[in-house]
Amino acid sequence: MKIVIVGGGIGGLATALALHELGVEAEVYEQTRELRELGVGINMLPHAVKELASLGLLPALDLAGVRTRELVYANRLGQTVWQELRGTDAGYAMPQVSIHRGKLHGVLLRATLERLGAARIHTDCRLVDFHERTDRVVAAFERRDTRERIEAAGDALIGADGIHSTVRSILYPNEGPPAWNGFMLWRGAAEWPVYADGRTMMIAGGNAAKFVIYPIHFDPSKPKTRLTNWAVMARIGDGRAPPPRREDWSRPGRLDEALPFVRDRFRLGFVDPVSLIETTGTFYEYPCCDRDPLARWSFGRATLLGDAAHPMYPVGSNGASQAILDARALARYLASAASVPEALAAYDAERRPPTGEIVLANRKGGPEGVIDVVEARAPDGFDDIDEVASYPEREAIVRGYASMAGYARDQVNRG
Repeated sequence: MKIVIVGGGIGGLATALALHELGVEAEVYEQTRELRELGVGINMLPHAVKELASLGLLPALDLAGVRTRELVYANRLGQTVWQELRGTDAGYAMPQVSIHRGKLHGVLLRATLERLGAARIHTDCRLVDFHERTDRVVAAFERRDTRERIEAAGDALIGADGIHSTVRSILYPNEGPPAWNGFMLWRGAAEWPVYADGRTMMIAGGNAAKFVIYPIHFDPSKPKTRLTNWAVMARIGDGRAPPPRREDWSRPGRLDEALPFVRDRFRLGFVDPVSLIETTGTFYEYPCCDRDPLARWSFGRATLLGDAAHPMYPVGSNGASQAILDARALARYLASAASVPEALAAYDAERRPPTGEIVLANRKGGPEGVIDVVEARAPDGFDDIDEVASYPEREAIVRGYASMAGYARDQVNRG
């Protein structure tokens, strides 16, 4: 069996590694000329870390990232709305890992090169079409500069090519562009003095604007600082018009657009968001876009994975984690099913419904919705959080999301 993977991002490389472990040959075709370590911080939740650990990648993740110990949700004044231990500190068998997206991608790329070989990764290959024959699927790629056409045949084609997936557009030619909800996300990372225990993640704010901060790397030669990720998410439109600029994870952001949403708004004590943002230098913007859940991912010998299948708003730390869960499930079915179409249909049946639920839950704020509830009721702060929102109400929002997304402790520790 040979699998053609379109896209060399986190989902595509995780799929190649998962297939290789089960003895299935895979080749990755990426449209960029070079696979580089791009992006800023993301979180890998314990259920996704469990899958990467089974591929032998936990030591590399530990070197590249930080094991998150605690998560704190707070209002814009720094008052705690909810806090809980995370990962192994909360009794999970696996950690939650905060890591630079580029470093995670680097871990996966190095493992892919070592295990599959450089000949299995093809760059500067933009998918233009594919068609299915009786016993295989044939994909046509084009090189950007020379317009050279390349054909690749395999038993299955996996579209892991992101929110602007060409595979998805071929399967759903009339879908149109991603939907924007009116929120812009600015993200960056900078060396910053250690706060709390150096392993704490905080999300503060509410409906108008949120500020996120967490460490993503520890350099032993700099014990008093951490490479610290920050994000600001704020409403700049009503979502009825397209975003001001096309979605691009690598588009630089502007200080004059981001700073007004944090200046004079947040009083967090341990960090001045304005100083952190100004210290960063280059940071990035991304309009919060997603797509409606699909009724079907798999068509014969072709299917979708990761952001190509279920692009979601960046709340709840779930985008990359769900792509890795997709990869492991797909590999499992392809290695064991009687036929490729049967395997892809079974993968679709397992992964599509829960990821569709997450997409819709993220539109409502995901677990961060607990802050929105408190801000709506007590916009100027509170004396007793339980008088604003009871513990059971807050717990239902946060823990209910964890269970729905598949990373509740009993779900991860099972098996």
